[in-house]
Amino acid sequence: MTTYDLIVVGAGINGVGIALDASLRGLKVAIVEQDDICSGVSAWSGRLIHGGLRYLEHYDFGLVRESLVERERLFRNAPHLVVPVPLLMPSFAHNRRSRWLVELGMVLYDVLSFGKTPPTHRMLGRERVLGRFPGISRQGLKGAALFFDGQVALAERLCVELAVDAVANGADLFLHTRVTGPVLEGGHVVGVTALDTRTGEETQFRAPVVYNVAGPWIDRVFLPGTAPEQPRLNGGAKGSHLVVERFPGAPTDVVYYESRRDGRLVLVIPWMGRIMIGTTDVRFEDDPDLARCDIGEAEYLLDEVNALIPEAGLTMEDVLYTLSGVRPLPYEPGVPESSITRTHVLHDHAASGLPGLVTVVGGKLTTFRQLAQDAVDDVLRRLGRPATRCTTGTRPLPGAVEFAPEDLRVELIAHGATPDVAARLVTVYGARSRDVWAVTESDPRLAEIVHAGSSMTGAELVNAVIVEHAVTLTDVLARRTLTAFEPGHGLESLDAILAVLVPATGWDDSRVADEVAGYRQWLSHLAIPDPNGPRSASFGAGPTSTQGARS
Repeated sequence: MTTYDLIVVGAGINGVGIALDASLRGLKVAIVEQDDICSGVSAWSGRLIHGGLRYLEHYDFGLVRESLVERERLFRNAPHLVVPVPLLMPSFAHNRRSRWLVELGMVLYDVLSFGKTPPTHRMLGRERVLGRFPGISRQGLKGAALFFDGQVALAERLCVELAVDAVANGADLFLHTRVTGPVLEGGHVVGVTALDTRTGEETQFRAPVVYNVAGPWIDRVFLPGTAPEQPRLNGGAKGSHLVVERFPGAPTDVVYYESRRDGRLVLVIPWMGRIMIGTTDVRFEDDPDLARCDIGEAEYLLDEVNALIPEAGLTMEDVLYTLSGVRPLPYEPGVPESSITRTHVLHDHAASGLPGLVTVVGGKLTTFRQLAQDAVDDVLRRLGRPATRCTTGTRPLPGAVEFAPEDLRVELIAHGATPDVAARLVTVYGARSRDVWAVTESDPRLAEIVHAGSSMTGAELVNAVIVEHAVTLTDVLARRTLTAFEPGHGLESLDAILAVLVPATGWDDSRVADEVAGYRQWLSHLAIPDPNGPRSASFGAGPTSTQGARS
């Protein structure tokens, strides 16, 4: 049993953000996560750091401004991971949103993003759109708005770096540790009980404040019967994406366009050398870990892309894999998913019999830092501690300290890295690439490439388990090196990967077999939908064949 100032349940982007801010402000923090860093919804997003242009439709100007401020901070504090990208929003005759309304939205977006780094928007005529995006459908095309937002292609790396930074500043990180119930004394929550799912060991963590930051699992943190019944807080909606290779007519910009079928806004996103297509918005009531893209969602997205880009001709056979997660939205029965606010709420459970417990409801990837600041301010008040200044707004992440990409590549090549390896290290780790590569000086074998498709070396595998707290093979391949999202998912290189990991971890043959089986099971998250399987009701109407969409 260890006593802390704060227990954070959940190691998604919001959980690790809170832990880092709290640690920097002198609090003793424990992060308790049932799976791994960024193993939930943070990994299944469209990986855009955006100001929330569509929130203007709901007059949520405060959230848009907050998002734009946080976007700018990420450009400055994490330039190795978050970069500005152009977005093209085409206007067609069939659009429900008129061209003048889109232009008004763009002007408001620019006004609310005063002080930003990227350029202001431009309205493009039809011919200029065709020059920039030749593959776009010409039928009914009027023009487009061109504006900038941000992209974090490697969202998992952002979460991992925040967690590593939190630990370096004093936080304790407990992964694969399932919270089972609250510890109650005198009617107050004074900690949690938890189970290490790898060893079966039960542990008790004590703290006067417990923050439930479990995303779409917030209503499922405690096992039934371990706590008084609480109000439902999560009204999550499933969002799915398809990943395909670049196809004829594919854009080089992110394209943000209005669906022909129902007017929803759909995205075509260049990502990791491929194209991500999304997203859907379907109410989801089951365990978020069971969320998978279904055939109705996939057909909807394929139909829309084939209508936007006539020469694409995409079918289910072109889908490499899918990404599907549950957005942690507030529970608002009867309200359409697209209309539910994306802002965050800090819910105090005192009125429902659990004083000392606070649940974070909602929130989004872009605004995690502001959410964390609000949460730590609240924790300090609850502890009766003096208010201390939050520094995360101006503090660069470790990978952004003295980050000069070209100089780093040259430096790594001078120390024996090939150009491809150096480019990968700088992209994935930023300034921390020096430390990752440094292990090759004592063991040159770690400089060897173990996955040809990504130029990943053994040095990264050792870094994942020694420095970045990876516990399982899935942790390493899905959340540290992102090999899981390469064609083949790294399965063709498992022998070379395990040849490095086994000496670094001490896994015996039985453990290796379990790790490989566990990784193969995890890959079901990326499954391509069964054409004969169930379909979400929201996507059951309209054309169901890609040929129908093209005609």
